[in-house]
Amino acid sequence: MPMNSGGDEPLSARERSELDELRHRVGALEGTARPHAARHHRFRSTGAVLLILFAALLSMLSVVAVWANSIVRDTDRYVATVGPLASDPDVQKAVTNRVTNVVLAQIDVNALVKQLQDAASEKGVPPKAAQLVGNLKAPITNGLKQLVSGTVERVVSSSAFETVWIGANRSIHSALDNALTGSNNGAVALKDGEVAIDVGPLVAKVKDRLVAAGLGAAAKIPDVHTDFVVFQSKDIGKVKTYLRVLQIMGVWLPVIALLVAAAGVYTAFNRRHALIGAALAVFAAMLFLGITLTVFRDIYLDHLPPGGSPAAAGAVYDALIKFLRAGVRALGAVALITAIGAFLSGPSRIAVLVRQSCRRSIGALRDVATSGGLRLGAVGRFVHRFKRWIGAAILVIAAIVLFTWTYPTTMVVVWTTVIVLVGFAIREFLDTGPSPASDVHAAAAP
Repeated sequence: MPMNSGGDEPLSARERSELDELRHRVGALEGTARPHAARHHRFRSTGAVLLILFAALLSMLSVVAVWANSIVRDTDRYVATVGPLASDPDVQKAVTNRVTNVVLAQIDVNALVKQLQDAASEKGVPPKAAQLVGNLKAPITNGLKQLVSGTVERVVSSSAFETVWIGANRSIHSALDNALTGSNNGAVALKDGEVAIDVGPLVAKVKDRLVAAGLGAAAKIPDVHTDFVVFQSKDIGKVKTYLRVLQIMGVWLPVIALLVAAAGVYTAFNRRHALIGAALAVFAAMLFLGITLTVFRDIYLDHLPPGGSPAAAGAVYDALIKFLRAGVRALGAVALITAIGAFLSGPSRIAVLVRQSCRRSIGALRDVATSGGLRLGAVGRFVHRFKRWIGAAILVIAAIVLFTWTYPTTMVVVWTTVIVLVGFAIREFLDTGPSPASDVHAAAAP
């Protein structure tokens, strides 16, 4: 029979009824509390996942925004992007063909042949022989084309051209903003779906060399302005708009992406798991963006207009997105290293084993050093007392370095990680544990 709290008398019917009622109410409260907690957990988890996915999307836009912003605002970055094109064989060939056609279009072959006929007549050449000169139009045209093409090729492949190319691009960099906003003023122009650079000064150099080589007809070539197309697409208007928006957002978008990712991690119940998930989501986003850039390259080359050089267009595309790819790889490396670090800080068997192995190895090294006469003293006690704060400071400094580095590369990320690991190793080496006085107080405590 049920007993009362003293254990010596049975409960009355009223007491049993009240006890049953109390049990019923407790069960009801537990039944309502569990679904509420489950719903609360589900809402928080869903919100964390959505924030992390949104941060991953923003990370892709951030990389593109920083790249677009750097191309417009940083002259050195722009020159470093387009400068190597001057020595690219495919680009040199395309420029040679373009300038050669422009020069030949300015030379009147018929007038040149007539001058030869008149000269032959003045020299007393028989009429039949003078008539044969008039039939040499095709050979003269071919010879003239070879002469001009060879002269242009020598100009384009010379170191002087590379110097002129880099200097011209540096001086006209400010006009790139006009190209992105649609203005056609300046040496860089956006028209008819093209981003083009005026290579008219190169024609002038070729003209001088042809005159020096004895081709007097080249002296009549007027000053011409001809464009070498850097980028061409029928959708250049849309690309211009998107890049302009990203260029404006280039400063703030990375900060927004970081804050959204932090909010997602903070919202989650298991924040370490959320940090791993956020890092892996950003890594997946960078992988997707890298694949997209490769696929878009093939699509762009397949849609070149007739007469375009796929080799030169591919070289220009690769040069323009060179630093974009570098940014993708750098951010992907940061995300992957962050995920590995968060995993190794957890309670899994592998993480615990790795941490214990590192501590034992560093501890053994410290024991050898102390047995050799090294005394850490107050330094060791200080490091032990503020060990967590020292570790947090190391991570914060590394994050500040990466976030404020103008254009971090994968090697910058790798070396920063190495320095962080060295910092943690030094912290572990200097940690000699609690002082003896602390041990005595801890033992005396009740």
